[in-house]
Amino acid sequence: MIILGFDPGSVLTGYAIIKKDKDKCLKVIDFGCIDASKFLSAGDKLKKIYKESSELIKKHKPDIISIETLFFFKNLKTVMPVSQTRGVILLAAAEKRIPILEFTPLQMKMAICGYGRAEKKQIIEMIKKAVDIKNFDLKKNNRKKDDAFDAIGVALCAAYKQF
Repeated sequence: MIILGFDPGSVLTGYAIIKKDKDKCLKVIDFGCIDASKFLSAGDKLKKIYKESSELIKKHKPDIISIETLFFFKNLKTVMPVSQTRGVILLAAAEKRIPILEFTPLQMKMAICGYGRAEKKQIIEMIKKAVDIKNFDLKKNNRKKDDAFDAIGVALCAAYKQF
């Protein structure tokens, strides 16, 4: 089973591809961020996120897409852009008829760390223990971001739910 996880953002959208084999072993195939920061208009940002999400779907042919859902935002200015990002990802998935699983940040933190208020640093350390990412260049710019690790966490939620 191939799971494609997304952590949608207004500029950076994390993604992760995880493979779960019949022995229930989990392997990270790829992860990183779609960076739409160089695009000035909201439409161009969404177009880039949609295009790259569609390319990830086409390349990896996931069985399930796991996406972080909106739960609570401290900054109301980000609610609409993040919702729009989610929308283009959901559209890309719907076009290929791929089932969607949605998880709140709290659910992801509980699944990864066992604590809903875990800090980003704790989440990253637990992800490093849960899956082998030693073969990946973590200094690569699109993998340094918290969003990339959050996408792994969201994909792991789907993998755990499917056990």
